[in-house]
Amino acid sequence: MLRRLSRWLGLTLFVLLAGCADHAPQDYLRPEGPIAREADHLFKALLYGAVIPLAVLVEGWLVVSVIRHRHRKGYAPRLRTPRPAKLWLIIVPTMALMVVDLFPLAKEAPINFALAREPEDALQVDVYGHLWWWEFVYPEADVSTANELHIPTGRPVRLTLRSIEPGLPAPEGAEFAQGVMHSFWVPKLAGKTDVVPGRANKMTIEADKPGTYLGQCAEYCNLSHANMRLAAVAHEPADFEAWLNAQRQPVAKPDTGPAAEGYKIFTGKGGCLACHTVVGIEGAEARVGPNLTHLKSRARFGGYVFDNTAENLRSWVDDPSAMKPMRPEDGTGMPDQGLSEEELDQIVAFLETLK
Repeated sequence: MLRRLSRWLGLTLFVLLAGCADHAPQDYLRPEGPIAREADHLFKALLYGAVIPLAVLVEGWLVVSVIRHRHRKGYAPRLRTPRPAKLWLIIVPTMALMVVDLFPLAKEAPINFALAREPEDALQVDVYGHLWWWEFVYPEADVSTANELHIPTGRPVRLTLRSIEPGLPAPEGAEFAQGVMHSFWVPKLAGKTDVVPGRANKMTIEADKPGTYLGQCAEYCNLSHANMRLAAVAHEPADFEAWLNAQRQPVAKPDTGPAAEGYKIFTGKGGCLACHTVVGIEGAEARVGPNLTHLKSRARFGGYVFDNTAENLRSWVDDPSAMKPMRPEDGTGMPDQGLSEEELDQIVAFLETLK
């Protein structure tokens, strides 16, 4: 008996230690913003006020019963007739659980409403979940980007979350086809909010200090769900305004060299205008794929999975689905355009100019 108990205790200790890490970029138990702290406070109130007592009352009673009656053979007799001597085993634990369950909820209920309420002077950002990347649109600044959500510190950011799929046929009367369900989650800044087709859900995030806060899609959305990541990049307010101003600048057409040849491929044989927006290039207004106007200003690409290097860009343009599972034949993902080695070098040279 002691040997079995020691094994279970050892396994439990191993599981608990496996959750300890000095560097855990998506550790929701270490909030770094006021919204995340409120959610963490509510979580701990429920944990200490309801979950732990539930484990002590129910699981503890179960363990004691198993140990006490471990030598009994067969099944225990069924309780057919309620008796006063046995009813207390049902009534008392039920009432106790109601007290520990409802008291924290009643106490913390205002937090739930505060988290849902739109704060004053919030920065508005429209978030669109695609297969399999995130699009961020700043309507007041006429700026859009992909996979990196840039925000100012010390100011709430109100997100409007939608799911669309411009690469699929749109139903009659609609601008875009509805996508699939996603879930937007930056653990250190806020809780999860589902991104539901046909709906516009809202949430608020806020960061205390500058930094990069990693997140991801937390709802299975088919083939490349695990490769649908994001980053919330928090700046000091002045630096955020500078970022916005830089994002407004159009692309400058290269005049000579491999980049100029790559520009011709990008706007012609490469077929890139059919899927991407590039401000400054006539006809490049599609939203099937990410806005590439300032591609090289982002740390990563491909659903915030790959470092934004020339080598990775070349591999991506050469065979996108080899790097990230997609279904370009079904309108979800980037197709292989069959470019030659020289053409690949030229188009990457052009992409490198998109600062």
